[in-house]
Amino acid sequence: MNINSAFKLVRFIFCVLAGLAAACAQAQRPPLDKIRLPPGFQITVFASNVPNARGMAWGDKGTLFVGSRGAGNVYALKHKDGKATRLYTLATGLDMPTGLAFANGALYVGAVDRILRYDDIEARLESNPTGALRPVAVSDKFPGETHHGWKYLRFSPDGWLYVPVGAPCNVCEPDARHGLIARIRPDGSGYEVFARGVRNSVGFDFDPVTGELWFTDNGRDMMGDDIPSDELNHAPRAGMHFGFPYCHQGDTPDPGYAKRPCSEFTPPAVKLGPHVAALGMRFYTGTQFPAEYRNNIFIAEHGSWNRASKIGYRIKRVIVEGGKAVRQEVFAEGWLQGESAWGRPADIEVMADGSLLVADDHAGAIYRISYRHKE
Repeated sequence: MNINSAFKLVRFIFCVLAGLAAACAQAQRPPLDKIRLPPGFQITVFASNVPNARGMAWGDKGTLFVGSRGAGNVYALKHKDGKATRLYTLATGLDMPTGLAFANGALYVGAVDRILRYDDIEARLESNPTGALRPVAVSDKFPGETHHGWKYLRFSPDGWLYVPVGAPCNVCEPDARHGLIARIRPDGSGYEVFARGVRNSVGFDFDPVTGELWFTDNGRDMMGDDIPSDELNHAPRAGMHFGFPYCHQGDTPDPGYAKRPCSEFTPPAVKLGPHVAALGMRFYTGTQFPAEYRNNIFIAEHGSWNRASKIGYRIKRVIVEGGKAVRQEVFAEGWLQGESAWGRPADIEVMADGSLLVADDHAGAIYRISYRHKE
């Protein structure tokens, strides 16, 4: 958690203890009037009290589960009429529980070297005090390095749980356990590597038409402001290699690790831009948005941290046709004002009504983007 986020959290806790929660919530209300969207769309606050909100997953009964990175917490939110109505803190003190997935009534949580499972979770929200739920350890065999060690979880259509393991460095030759996307069975068995040459993927989803994997990957730092680009990659089959650390963005050999030519590796489907920090992504499977948005990819760009001029801090839309990315465009922006960012999109989810949720770990908020009518 950075200093600004920590300060906001401490300030809010102080306000709550002082009996001023309503006033503090009003003071912290995100300036959504600054967000620019296509005509006909609007953005509202779904929840404003989710410290360090990061990865999201839906339960079978409509509960929204939310992970965090710096806060170490896992949350659950009940909602009504497009707004959260109650926040539960399911777990505290975990090691970067960023990634969540849900299957067969259970919540799966990625906590660096462990995958945890909370069984029958939606039936247990009311019956347990804060942070008292005890999970089942699905696997404790993942590497423990925290550098790019936080996870993003997603179940494939055929029931595998996909788990990334980032490179434990800015750039290096990772061993066989790092720089990859793996998959396991829901019980933790059957570990296998699905893709290699992946520096740090913190977002992926499966094409609702083909079932094929698409994932974001963060490019290395310290090669300058404008290279390499972050990537959106397409992995229709197991065994593909996406270049790290030898080749970046499909066409740029690494200055220190150019041991293999770029021609050996799979190039990105889309170059998203240098240092935009592309994180969570989802295919849009709802029906509320106009028809041309269906099966498009929405990507949360968390924003650059070390670029001379900041970039990212927005939601990108990638149009996919016939299993190929044909165009990208900015869908929502305004979290970055000049060189000052008041929010940082971290993950995307689709609500049952077809609206889009955006987690913001910097503001500790979740936003809802809905479509009203064409203006």
